[in-house]
Amino acid sequence: MSARRTKKQSQAAAPGRVAGTEEFDQEMVAESFGQPTAEAKRRWTRARRNVGRPRLGRGAQVISVSVERTLLERSDALAKRMGVTRAGLIARGLRAVLAVEGEG
Repeated sequence: MSARRTKKQSQAAAPGRVAGTEEFDQEMVAESFGQPTAEAKRRWTRARRNVGRPRLGRGAQVISVSVERTLLERSDALAKRMGVTRAGLIARGLRAVLAVEGEG
C-alpha cells in the first residue's frame, strides 16, 4: 500500500485546517487572475531585462586582435597604473590615433 495520502484522506486527517486556505486547494489558481495593469507590465518588462553593463555610445563590438606579447605586457602594466581596463586603454589609443589622423 502506498504511503501517500489522497486529497480526501488529507482533508479528513486535518479537520482543524486554517480557515481561508480553500483557494489553494484548487489545481489552477492562476486562471482566477485578471490581466496585469500597465504598471505591472512595465515592471515585469524591466525585471526581465538583461542587466549587464550600461551601453556606451552605440554599444560595444567584441573583436579578436593579435598583439605581440611584450607589447601586451607593457600595455597591461600601463593600464594597471592608470586604473583602466585593457579595453579602455586600447579604446583611448584608437581615439588618439583617429584624432591625430583627422578622423575623429
